[in-house]
Amino acid sequence: MDKVADLNNNSLSAQGDAGDRSVSEGPRGEKPKRVLTRRNIILYGTLIVVALYYLLPLYVMVVTSLKGMPEIRLGNIFSPPVEVTFAPWVKAWSEACTGLNCEGLSRGFWNSVRILVPSVVLSIAIASVNGYALANWRFKGAELFFTILIVGAFIPYQVMIYPIVIMLREIGLYGSLTGLVLVHTVFGMPILTLLFRNYFASVPEELFKAARVDGAGFWAIYFRIMLPMSLPIFVVAIILQVTGIWNDFLFGVIYTKPDLYPMTVQLNNIVNSTQGVKEYNVNMAATILTGLVPLCVYFVSGKLFVRGIAAGAVKG
Repeated sequence: MDKVADLNNNSLSAQGDAGDRSVSEGPRGEKPKRVLTRRNIILYGTLIVVALYYLLPLYVMVVTSLKGMPEIRLGNIFSPPVEVTFAPWVKAWSEACTGLNCEGLSRGFWNSVRILVPSVVLSIAIASVNGYALANWRFKGAELFFTILIVGAFIPYQVMIYPIVIMLREIGLYGSLTGLVLVHTVFGMPILTLLFRNYFASVPEELFKAARVDGAGFWAIYFRIMLPMSLPIFVVAIILQVTGIWNDFLFGVIYTKPDLYPMTVQLNNIVNSTQGVKEYNVNMAATILTGLVPLCVYFVSGKLFVRGIAAGAVKG
């Protein structure tokens, strides 16, 4: 019994000594990092400067569009408006002259919508099927077809302007919105096919093989398996197409006529008009109105865009 008591006393004293040593040594583990380090100061300082660099023109555009011309003539472009007015916005939308037409941007907006919607739907629908076929169905000549698409994605648009003019004229679509929709659909095909092909190639092959074993065919696998899994890459494709088609100026001014000009061409006509006094507030309001659609698309679907890129949109 005495030996047992001695052992217990020794163990208790050892535990007490260990506890004393741990207390004396202090807390263990990684020390908390300081927030105001030189690295963080440089990093966040650079990000703030870059953000201000890009936001400053937008700020000038907004405050200028809300001022009257007498206040603009004072010369301080950075000061907020003393009296806020939305008259420049109303004039830019429905009253500004774009050549002989003085209906503002409203007609160009609806022309752009009529161009944008079918172009986006057709190009994404065709490119998604192409990418799915290239990734999962090894048909004869697939590599050659894919190589041609890749080459087509990097050919400058300016090289093809005149041949496309001749082609559209021969089929009777030159100067029409249908012809411009066809042009945007064709030019969006290569890069979109590449995006969809890389995304579908990153999907586990076991899903495709299991569907084939169950007897599913080309379209059944596409609609029941691939499409439900492909929301991020579809958002990426929509953002790319909406931005490219809506902001296009070159094709719009070449392949359409004045009554069918898209919004960007109408904006150019308003800003470069030489009749009367230069109304900077109207020009700024017209510029913001023209850029609202791509901005709204980015703000609404920005997270899905990042997910689509990270999920394989740019993987080889």
